[in-house]
Amino acid sequence: MLTAGLLLGALLSALVLWLFSGLLSPVPPEWRHGAIVVAAVLALLRDTDVLSFPMPQNARQIPQDVLQRDLMRGTLQFGFELGTGVRTYVSASAPYVIALGVLLTGGSVATPIAIGTGFALGRALSPVVRLASGDVEGWDMRLADRLTPVKVVICAATVVALAVCGMP
Repeated sequence: MLTAGLLLGALLSALVLWLFSGLLSPVPPEWRHGAIVVAAVLALLRDTDVLSFPMPQNARQIPQDVLQRDLMRGTLQFGFELGTGVRTYVSASAPYVIALGVLLTGGSVATPIAIGTGFALGRALSPVVRLASGDVEGWDMRLADRLTPVKVVICAATVVALAVCGMP
C-alpha cells in the first residue's frame, strides 16, 4: 500500500505540474530552458553549501497518527503524502529542479509519468535497501557521511543533462 500511495502521490504532483505547463507555453522556449539551467546551477550551489537558501517545502514529518487510525488506509495516505513531496521534508535540490523542468517544458504526458514513477520508486526503495543492508545503523552512518556528495552528483548530472539536452 505504501508503494501504491507513493506512486499515486508522485504521479499526481508530476501531472499537475505538467498541466500547468500549458500556462507558460507563451514564454519563449529558450527562456524556459535558460530558467531551468539557472535553477539547476543554483540548486547545485545550494547542495555544495556555496549558497544557502530555503526550498519551498513543509520541513516536517508526516504525523504518526496517520498510520495508527487504520493501518491499510493510513499506509496508503502516508505513501500518497510522501509521494507528493509537498507534505514532508525533501533534502536534495534535484527534485525541485526536475519539477521546475516539468512545469516549464510541458511536452508529452510520458515525461511526468516517468518522473513521477521514478520519484516514487526512489522513495519506495530507500527503506528496502536500508533494511537489506543487514546493518541499519551502519547504513545510516554511511549515508550521513555520503549524503552531500550524493546530492551534489545527482544535481550536477541534472545540470549537465538539462544543459546538453535542451528543450523537447
